[in-house]
Amino acid sequence: MSLSQGRQYLAIPGPTVIPDRVLAAMHRAAPNIYEGPLHRMVDGLIGDLRAVARTEGHVATYIANGHGGWEAANANVFSRGDRALVLGTGRFGEGWANSARGMGVEAELIDFGKRAAADPARVETALRADPEHRIRAVMMTHIDTASTAQNDIRAIRAALDAAGHPALLMVDSIAALGCAPLEMDAWGIDVLLAASQKGLMCPPGLCFLWFNERARDAGRRADLRTPYWDWEARAFATQFYQFFGGTAPTHHLFALREALDMLLHEEGLEAAWARHDALARAVWAAADAWGAQGPLELNIADPAARGNSVTAFRIGAPDGTRLRRWCETQAGLTLGIGLGMAEPDDPAWHGFFRVAHMGHVNAHMVLGALGAVDAGLKALKIPHGGGAVEAAARAVAAAAPEPG
Repeated sequence: MSLSQGRQYLAIPGPTVIPDRVLAAMHRAAPNIYEGPLHRMVDGLIGDLRAVARTEGHVATYIANGHGGWEAANANVFSRGDRALVLGTGRFGEGWANSARGMGVEAELIDFGKRAAADPARVETALRADPEHRIRAVMMTHIDTASTAQNDIRAIRAALDAAGHPALLMVDSIAALGCAPLEMDAWGIDVLLAASQKGLMCPPGLCFLWFNERARDAGRRADLRTPYWDWEARAFATQFYQFFGGTAPTHHLFALREALDMLLHEEGLEAAWARHDALARAVWAAADAWGAQGPLELNIADPAARGNSVTAFRIGAPDGTRLRRWCETQAGLTLGIGLGMAEPDDPAWHGFFRVAHMGHVNAHMVLGALGAVDAGLKALKIPHGGGAVEAAARAVAAAAPEPG
């Protein structure tokens, strides 16, 4: 007997839950890609993509995932042999550095470990050690999907300014866009990248680059740029096909239109940020209760350095894997693996799990997921403190008092 029958809940940090409305928007015949309503819809999408990133800058859309976004950013900014400073706070800072290295960029990684955010003082020191300004860009993740560390973009921008360094600030906001506060222009971000499958509530397959005039000017000499990745052709297209480097990803665009309507024009971006903050605090409250009498702990101890879209847990091997498997097979809840926290052939890999609370999620989804985890801890006789679901419910109640 299994209690997992019914609607499965995918609580991994991407792809996230796709709203029924978004799925329905995709369920249509292929449109005319040469003229008509599709063209008018895309014109509106561009303005809304600027709005979700809080920028007056330019936006380029690619048929790719986030790794494609890394490559697009690299290609438009760097020449072979250029230097970059990459801030590593988990798997995805390291991944972007490796992407750049594979394209011929000398990517210097400052490794802050997997349990803390980047230290702006160390960044400033590294920039001051480059008086010839060979470093072309500082590259960082906003929220690392694996470690769940959140970096202070404004503090890193301040470190660049304090060092008087002209490097571009490039930010991977794939796990944060639409979930956490983000102000591209106000925070001094020169290049921003994101993808469709997390806070934007769409299937994987689209990535986006936003860039300002400073980045555009700095990238004019980039010799890594190829026709497909060239952001000039996409951001300043004179013909419709140029927006996408060929045939438009029609049904992804229908999905994106519906998702942006929900996020920007119905809920409102600031309200979405507040929702994610409240749900994250409910997860953290449960974790504190579980950890009071047992091995479970949050990967990021400092609340100020935690991302509000996904939470990584440490529980010790093999209980991370045992708990994930119980939740999926017995409760219909799929949790995230401990991505990047250890190698898959290392027994320690089985000591982690993640709970996503990003995109199309609400209080009953998060409270249900926490209840399933609590039941799994009990069923597997993993030591833990009590009152976790009650603590999460109190956090939700505090964030959402009776209206009126």
